[in-house]
Amino acid sequence: MRIIASVGQKGGIGKSTAVMNVAAVLARDNRVLVIDVDPQQSTTWWAGNAEDTLPFDFTADVDPNNLAKLRSLDYDIVIVDTPGSLQDTAILQVVLDNADFAIVPLTPDDLSVKPLVRTINEHIKPRGVPYRVLLSKIDQRNAGELEDWQALVDELGLPRFRQAIRQYKAHKDAPSRGEVVTTYTATRANRNAIEDFDQVALELVSIWSREANEEKKSEEK
Repeated sequence: MRIIASVGQKGGIGKSTAVMNVAAVLARDNRVLVIDVDPQQSTTWWAGNAEDTLPFDFTADVDPNNLAKLRSLDYDIVIVDTPGSLQDTAILQVVLDNADFAIVPLTPDDLSVKPLVRTINEHIKPRGVPYRVLLSKIDQRNAGELEDWQALVDELGLPRFRQAIRQYKAHKDAPSRGEVVTTYTATRANRNAIEDFDQVALELVSIWSREANEEKKSEEK
């Protein structure tokens, strides 16, 4: 079982979008549960609009006692949408205490950098939770934007996903339509939007495979 936390103590960074779409891709081959523990309930609203079309199970819960028992749930993967503010640190801490991995979205916005570094240094690193920064909402119309922000993350010494999430209208419209990438209409315009999340999910699976191989080698020694 894997528990993934989507983490970011700033609003508007694509945290919920990462949760819903990574979950959708991973649900092709796994039993997946998404849990909304953010009091703003963005993913809860999204899931409500989807009704019964989501390819994964969904629930909302902000009770720390329940969140401490995530490991007992009967799923292959649990993905948690954590609070997007500093006011709900207690909930974030409970989730990270149980997490196997953290996705940390970052938008190309100078004001997003400080909250990201603080969250990693104060909450993720002290717990030894593996993580990757996910560059999000990259505008392809801005020449060099992706490369500049990749360079910044690398200069900060933070691990990042090789794949970034580019800005597409399909992602912007998806919450109100109750859609995720696996239910997008397969048009030419949507193809790259779908591919971005396919690649992020593939990277996650590759990371887990490497970890499993390293553990196996360690046991053999």
